[in-house]
Amino acid sequence: MNTIYSHLHHRHHGNAELIDGKLLPCFEMPRRAEMVLARVREVGLGDVAAPDAFGLDPIRRVHDDGFVDFLATAWAEWTAEGRTHDALPLVWPVRSLRGDRVPEYIDGKLGYYSLDAGVPITAGTWEAITTSADVALTGARVIADGAASAFALCRPPGHHAASAAMGGYCYLNNAAIAAQYLRDHGCARVAILDVDYHHGNGTQEIFYQRRDVLFLSLHADPRVEYPYFLGYADELGAGPGFGFTRNYPLPHGTTWDEYGPALADACDQVRAFRPETLVVSLGVDTYEHDPISKFRLRADDFPRIGAHIAALDLPTLFVMEGGYAVEDIGVNAVSVLTGFEQGR
Repeated sequence: MNTIYSHLHHRHHGNAELIDGKLLPCFEMPRRAEMVLARVREVGLGDVAAPDAFGLDPIRRVHDDGFVDFLATAWAEWTAEGRTHDALPLVWPVRSLRGDRVPEYIDGKLGYYSLDAGVPITAGTWEAITTSADVALTGARVIADGAASAFALCRPPGHHAASAAMGGYCYLNNAAIAAQYLRDHGCARVAILDVDYHHGNGTQEIFYQRRDVLFLSLHADPRVEYPYFLGYADELGAGPGFGFTRNYPLPHGTTWDEYGPALADACDQVRAFRPETLVVSLGVDTYEHDPISKFRLRADDFPRIGAHIAALDLPTLFVMEGGYAVEDIGVNAVSVLTGFEQGR
């Protein structure tokens, strides 16, 4: 399995995020990707290649033009106010406030286009997030060209980014961009399976009214876990997309005894959909020692995830998402990939 990776992810390195009522050092850090890359090389997973540049057109296929333009100019607008520290939002358009007008001032724009205060924008954020999208697109092209599998080692991650909003460490939705690329290059049906601890709210929103992309997510119950406002079992899609979204909210403390049957059911749903390609949003923050998660999967459970996915016998693109137990992220992520390879 070839891995796509770019060192330019280092260009994004936020100083702090708002969590538990405090500004704390970001859990999403460059070392996450470094540890995964090191493990890829240690086990000899396959060649590691740099991404090609695809421009903004594939990004605009799933993201709102105004949102993309905001991300491209946010740092310049922020620093034009004399600020040199990270840009973070301070106000959001909640239900009682108007949400149909884009403010002209950068502080208003930051709130308008964000879900939370976990998305600091730095001098290198734009370069890092567009390169991360290129990593996913390069992986998608590898699959479209006939490869059985590929690993897009994306950073920053993407599955919380909606069509016009960033959040949860995510700015551009790499998995959604890749899935749309596959649709645009000959795949009539694409399935996205999200195994991150947190619900892939952004991916769901992007494809919620479509029947050509099936979205399935196993995640912590949003009644008690981020992102709180999406990921419930009764969210099934809308309009022509009704029946093409499936959520598996699971309780805190979930072990393989609960996770395995949910994953098996999700895989059955993929089979019934009969996609031509599968995109996996690969988060390993389901790990029992992850610092911001509350599932209890053990290290030896991750190859089982890969084996379940391999049994689908589909061309598969893995797109890196979450996982914040930094010392273990490489072992756990690559264990999914080696479990997949051994199961084919």
